[in-house]
Amino acid sequence: MATPALQAQSAGAWQPARHDLDSWYDQVPGSHRFVVDTFTPDGFGNALAFLNNFYNTNGNAYGLKDTDLAVVLIARHQATPFAYGEAVWAKYGGPITARTNFNDPKTKQPPTINMFNSTAYGPALSNRGNTLESLVKRGLRLAVCQVSTRAYAGAIAMANGITPDAALNEIVASLPMNARLVPAGIVAVNRAQEHGYSLAIMS
Repeated sequence: MATPALQAQSAGAWQPARHDLDSWYDQVPGSHRFVVDTFTPDGFGNALAFLNNFYNTNGNAYGLKDTDLAVVLIARHQATPFAYGEAVWAKYGGPITARTNFNDPKTKQPPTINMFNSTAYGPALSNRGNTLESLVKRGLRLAVCQVSTRAYAGAIAMANGITPDAALNEIVASLPMNARLVPAGIVAVNRAQEHGYSLAIMS
């Protein structure tokens, strides 16, 4: 039988605050919740490779459908631009790479495509041919850091003589379906866990 002190502690157990800005975490369908935090280019690629395994194994071993899995990939810091669409990479690969220092392993130059949407690199990239697009089609959600994105927009603006807001608007328009610009990636890591998502960190 619980002591009065333990009963009082249980009655006043801590619960996380809820904010309307974070309500989308509960709107992702699925009986299993999983969030992956990425902050480097290699970490982003590793996340794609391991999430492909996550989807496949849940299907093969547990008989689950992709829709049974609520999966969120957080792209922050140097991983952030790999959530951006092809139009942004085609126009602004140079200033993006000036911040990531992650060149195309084939050309050794700034990429003009989102390399993690290509199957052509094989073992040269950490995603091992598993593309962002293919996982988004399976239901993967992206939480894209707004703090980092504003920094990339500023670099793009400076290099191309446009305003940071114009660059930001182009980036946001390029995001794939299932992507959401969140106030900060590090906050998304915290909020996802408070909404019941188990966490993996890829670097």
